[in-house]
Amino acid sequence: AVVSTQSTGKRGLIPLSTYMKCSRIGDIVDIKGSGTVTKGMPYKVYHGKTGREYNVTKRAVGVIVNKREKGRILAKKINLSVEHIRHSKCRDDFLKRVKENEAEKKEAKSSGVYVSTRRAPVNPRSSRTVKGKGITV
Repeated sequence: AVVSTQSTGKRGLIPLSTYMKCSRIGDIVDIKGSGTVTKGMPYKVYHGKTGREYNVTKRAVGVIVNKREKGRILAKKINLSVEHIRHSKCRDDFLKRVKENEAEKKEAKSSGVYVSTRRAPVNPRSSRTVKGKGITV
Protein backbone atom coordinates (compact mmCIF):
# COMPACT_ATOMS: atom_id res chain seq x y z
CA ALA A 1 0.00 0.00 0.00
CA VAL A 2 1.29 3.41 -0.95
CA VAL A 3 1.14 5.84 1.96
CA SER A 4 1.62 9.05 -0.01
CA THR A 5 -1.42 8.92 -2.34
CA GLN A 6 -3.77 11.89 -2.30
CA SER A 7 -7.56 11.73 -2.36
CA THR A 8 -9.14 12.68 -5.68
CA GLY A 9 -10.07 16.25 -4.75
CA LYS A 10 -6.63 17.04 -3.29
CA ARG A 11 -4.41 16.14 -6.24
CA GLY A 12 -2.45 18.66 -8.27
CA LEU A 13 -0.97 21.98 -7.21
CA ILE A 14 -0.54 22.70 -3.52
CA PRO A 15 -2.28 25.93 -2.41
CA LEU A 16 0.06 28.83 -1.68
CA SER A 17 -1.34 29.11 1.86
CA THR A 18 0.71 26.00 2.68
CA TYR A 19 3.90 27.97 2.06
CA MET A 20 2.66 31.15 3.74
CA LYS A 21 2.04 29.61 7.18
CA CYS A 22 4.32 30.78 9.98
CA SER A 23 6.35 28.13 11.78
CA ARG A 24 7.99 28.68 15.13
CA ILE A 25 10.26 26.50 17.18
CA GLY A 26 8.18 24.55 19.68
CA ASP A 27 5.04 24.33 17.51
CA ILE A 28 3.27 20.97 17.46
CA VAL A 29 2.81 19.63 13.93
CA ASP A 30 1.23 16.59 12.26
CA ILE A 31 3.31 14.81 9.64
CA LYS A 32 1.43 13.89 6.50
CA GLY A 33 3.43 13.01 3.41
CA SER A 34 2.07 14.74 0.31
CA GLY A 35 2.65 12.79 -2.90
CA THR A 36 2.55 15.96 -4.99
CA VAL A 37 6.01 17.00 -3.78
CA THR A 38 8.51 14.20 -3.37
CA LYS A 39 11.36 16.35 -2.10
CA GLY A 40 11.76 16.48 1.68
CA MET A 41 9.23 13.71 2.13
CA PRO A 42 9.02 11.79 5.43
CA TYR A 43 9.84 8.11 5.61
CA LYS A 44 6.67 5.98 5.80
CA VAL A 45 7.12 5.23 9.53
CA TYR A 46 6.61 8.92 10.39
CA HIS A 47 3.44 9.40 8.29
CA GLY A 48 0.55 10.32 10.60
CA LYS A 49 2.78 11.04 13.60
CA THR A 50 2.78 14.23 15.68
CA GLY A 51 5.98 15.99 16.68
CA ARG A 52 7.46 19.26 17.90
CA GLU A 53 9.46 21.64 15.69
CA TYR A 54 13.05 22.19 16.77
CA ASN A 55 14.45 23.90 13.68
CA VAL A 56 12.93 26.16 11.03
CA THR A 57 14.67 27.03 7.76
CA LYS A 58 13.63 28.74 4.54
CA ARG A 59 11.67 25.86 3.02
CA ALA A 60 11.93 23.06 5.57
CA VAL A 61 11.46 22.29 9.26
CA GLY A 62 13.14 19.96 11.70
CA VAL A 63 10.73 17.91 13.80
CA ILE A 64 11.33 15.74 16.89
CA VAL A 65 9.13 12.63 16.72
CA ASN A 66 8.84 9.66 19.08
CA LYS A 67 9.49 6.33 17.37
CA ARG A 68 9.03 2.87 18.87
CA GLU A 69 12.07 0.75 18.20
CA LYS A 70 12.54 -2.71 19.73
CA GLY A 71 10.41 -2.05 22.80
CA ARG A 72 11.70 1.42 23.58
CA ILE A 73 10.74 4.89 22.44
CA LEU A 74 13.40 7.05 20.81
CA ALA A 75 13.15 10.78 20.09
CA LYS A 76 14.10 11.04 16.42
CA LYS A 77 15.01 14.29 14.66
CA ILE A 78 13.80 14.42 11.07
CA ASN A 79 13.88 17.18 8.46
CA LEU A 80 10.79 17.71 6.32
CA SER A 81 9.70 20.05 3.61
CA VAL A 82 6.84 22.36 4.62
CA GLU A 83 4.37 20.64 2.26
CA HIS A 84 4.46 17.53 4.43
CA ILE A 85 3.48 19.10 7.75
CA ARG A 86 0.48 20.95 9.13
CA HIS A 87 -0.15 22.58 12.47
CA SER A 88 -1.74 20.13 14.88
CA LYS A 89 -5.10 20.88 16.44
CA CYS A 90 -4.37 18.69 19.47
CA ARG A 91 -3.88 21.68 21.79
CA ASP A 92 -6.82 23.78 20.56
CA ASP A 93 -9.29 22.33 23.08
CA PHE A 94 -6.80 22.79 25.92
CA LEU A 95 -6.03 26.43 25.03
CA LYS A 96 -9.75 27.17 24.64
CA ARG A 97 -10.42 25.67 28.07
CA VAL A 98 -7.60 27.73 29.62
CA LYS A 99 -9.11 30.96 28.23
CA GLU A 100 -12.58 30.04 29.50
CA ASN A 101 -11.20 29.15 32.94
CA GLU A 102 -9.30 32.43 33.21
CA ALA A 103 -12.45 34.37 32.31
CA GLU A 104 -14.45 32.40 34.91
CA LYS A 105 -11.81 32.99 37.60
CA LYS A 106 -11.70 36.72 36.86
CA GLU A 107 -15.49 36.97 37.08
CA ALA A 108 -15.58 34.91 40.29
CA LYS A 109 -12.88 37.03 41.89
CA SER A 110 -14.78 40.23 41.22
CA SER A 111 -18.04 38.79 42.62
CA GLY A 112 -16.30 37.01 45.53
CA VAL A 113 -17.67 33.54 44.73
CA TYR A 114 -15.57 30.37 44.54
CA VAL A 115 -15.64 28.62 41.16
CA SER A 116 -14.12 25.20 40.49
CA THR A 117 -12.47 25.05 37.07
CA ARG A 118 -11.64 21.36 37.26
CA ARG A 119 -13.13 19.01 34.72
CA ALA A 120 -15.76 16.82 36.33
CA PRO A 121 -16.45 13.29 35.04
CA VAL A 122 -19.82 12.78 33.40
CA ASN A 123 -22.30 11.22 35.83
CA PRO A 124 -24.12 8.03 34.87
CA ARG A 125 -27.51 8.54 33.28
CA SER A 126 -30.58 8.18 35.47
CA SER A 127 -32.61 4.97 35.30
CA ARG A 128 -35.63 4.70 33.02
CA THR A 129 -38.33 2.20 32.17
CA VAL A 130 -38.64 0.82 28.66
CA LYS A 131 -42.20 0.34 27.46
CA GLY A 132 -43.37 -1.47 24.37
CA LYS A 133 -45.53 -4.21 22.94
CA GLY A 134 -44.88 -7.60 24.47
CA ILE A 135 -42.72 -6.19 27.30
CA THR A 136 -43.98 -6.80 30.78
CA VAL A 137 -42.61 -4.76 33.65
